[in-house]
Amino acid sequence: MDKRLLDIENLKTYFYTDEDVIPAVDGVSFSVNKGETIGVVGESGSGKSVTALSIMQLTPGKAVEGNITFDNKDMLSLSEKKMRKIRGKDIAMIFQEPLTSLNPLFTIGEQISEVARIHLGYNKKQGRKKAIEMMNKVGIPEAERIVDNHPHQLSGGMRQRIMIAIAMTCDPKLLIADEPTTALDVTIQAQILDLMKSLKQNNDTAVLMITHDLGVVAEVCDRVVVMYAGKVVEQADVFSLFENPKHPYTKGLIESMPTLESKETRLPSIRGNIPSPETIKKGCPFASRCDFVMDICKEKMPPEIEIKENHFTKCYLYTSIDKEGDTNVSKNISRN
Repeated sequence: MDKRLLDIENLKTYFYTDEDVIPAVDGVSFSVNKGETIGVVGESGSGKSVTALSIMQLTPGKAVEGNITFDNKDMLSLSEKKMRKIRGKDIAMIFQEPLTSLNPLFTIGEQISEVARIHLGYNKKQGRKKAIEMMNKVGIPEAERIVDNHPHQLSGGMRQRIMIAIAMTCDPKLLIADEPTTALDVTIQAQILDLMKSLKQNNDTAVLMITHDLGVVAEVCDRVVVMYAGKVVEQADVFSLFENPKHPYTKGLIESMPTLESKETRLPSIRGNIPSPETIKKGCPFASRCDFVMDICKEKMPPEIEIKENHFTKCYLYTSIDKEGDTNVSKNISRN
């Protein structure tokens, strides 16, 4: 039986301005299996959220090339009417900031029950009952009373639980979580992550976790996709990535994480800043910040290399270059 649920191939999403074309997502490819949690990591501006919005077809940009296949459906060919039937039912999304995502004019119960009424055909009474049921499921106390509250009456952690309740109302096949623990204190973060793991296990829901927090990735993810400047630079299972990262950018991200064992007074950091996508005309986008940069890095984008089974990276440190300038997988990758 095919376990593949989502398949993204060479996705390119561009934003158009009067002056320029901005390749926010530039040739991204990865897949998500049923019941699997994939972490998409990278600095702000790396294209993580735009990739997620492209899957949902909610981006103001345009997917100009590539394929997105979800549950054997070609997503980029679907009409807006068909997409509305998928959004919230088969694919649900938890947005980064719940206060701006929830409607301040409607009660919590109305916003949860709306999903049930649209996708499950519930009436108003059934919808309210479903809202209370989902609030109980995500651990909100006194749901019968809070169901009539408005978003501003709840704490940040409670609002995030409401967002999860809305997303899980129809038992989606894929849950996209865009920075679900940002701006929450560590105790609430742990509760939210435990809640998401529990819902995943009970419903066999696949999760696409977008985050810049590698601690979150280590806690909940099965595989990791590392993005930089709109491109995927490394993919691996979570254990391989943390134990033996290959791309210099991935290594820099992991080294910048604080640890209990560290005695350094200052954490290591990656020099420079992530470039704006429209300024990258050729070569590896990380070349200007890389300590191992070579001349070819500034001229040609590295090919994708399979380091070992299901561990891929794009870096010339793991290729040999022949006289014609073509690249091949190196037999000796001792420069890792």
